Amino acid sequence: MTTKEILHATEDKLKKAIEAVTRNFQEVRTGRASPHLVEGLHIDYYGTPTLLKQLASISVPDAHMLLIQPWDITAIPEIEKSIMKSNLGITPSNDGKMVRLSVPPLSKDRRQEMVKVIHGMAEDGRVSLRTIRRDAKEHLEKLEKDKLVSEDDKFRSIDELQKLVDRYTAKVEETLKIKEKEVLEF
Repeated sequence: MTTKEILHATEDKLKKAIEAVTRNFQEVRTGRASPHLVEGLHIDYYGTPTLLKQLASISVPDAHMLLIQPWDITAIPEIEKSIMKSNLGITPSNDGKMVRLSVPPLSKDRRQEMVKVIHGMAEDGRVSLRTIRRDAKEHLEKLEKDKLVSEDDKFRSIDELQKLVDRYTAKVEETLKIKEKEVLEF
């Protein structure tokens, strides 16, 4: 494996880590209804854990209401059970054909708790980026140890690697600021 291949593979891993952080942020509840709140929930559908977005259409008729319309109405009790088990803090109601979720506005204290949660998620993302950097650096050092690249090439590649990681860390920070502003917005 060459240094360029290692850096390219590392960038792919960094992109996936950023996507995971972004996905986690989307699941955090703000004061507004969003399909992202529930579409990642796993529903026990005939003994198989299945994503809610694969079992139902999720719509947002207004800023404080989510409608979940399953294609198979026998799944409604399981959908309700999964929503209750999640940490959304929303109680579902159903009319036999669809599940309604009324998203109440967040209190100031709850908003502050949510900010702490997203800061924790961001830190998990940064840890993930550092782990990816450490693994790539070990690969680069092994190439030099095995005499496949010169010491100068190794140091140049490690510098490129650090710049790459810094760029993705900045993306985590940028995403965190946007989500924090969204959560604190009334």
